[in-house]
Amino acid sequence: MTISPLMKHVLCTWLAAAASLSAFASNSNDDASALQGKWTPVTAELGGQPMAGDALKIISLRMENGKYEVFVGGEPDRGTYSVDPATEPKSITVVGIDGPNKGRSFPAIYELNGDTLRICYDLSGARRPSGFKSVAGTKLYLVTYERKKE
Repeated sequence: MTISPLMKHVLCTWLAAAASLSAFASNSNDDASALQGKWTPVTAELGGQPMAGDALKIISLRMENGKYEVFVGGEPDRGTYSVDPATEPKSITVVGIDGPNKGRSFPAIYELNGDTLRICYDLSGARRPSGFKSVAGTKLYLVTYERKKE
């Protein structure tokens, strides 16, 4: 499957948001620990449009100590993430350092249930989403990950 440069950018961006989860105080330490590891997307939609299963299969995310690394078809996107579990919904911020999202920041929200991680973020970088939805005509990206068992 061939992925366009725009799609690679979008995929790296939403994965970066997933990575954007760790490093505050007491409660965030719990979430920071729980978010560590490797994740694979199982569903995703951008602007209300579902992403194809074949595209999801070539994506991987690793989160560790406030840093993320996303691979989309072998191309890395790296950066940092921070989490604030005290907000409702819990908020995260992803900042690209190397790769297609270098210099960009993405506000997002997240929900962690065991080995399932759900993230919604605004690819435009304008404002943090208020709910877990991706609406047509927006750059809201909603993705659900499962922890990769090693």
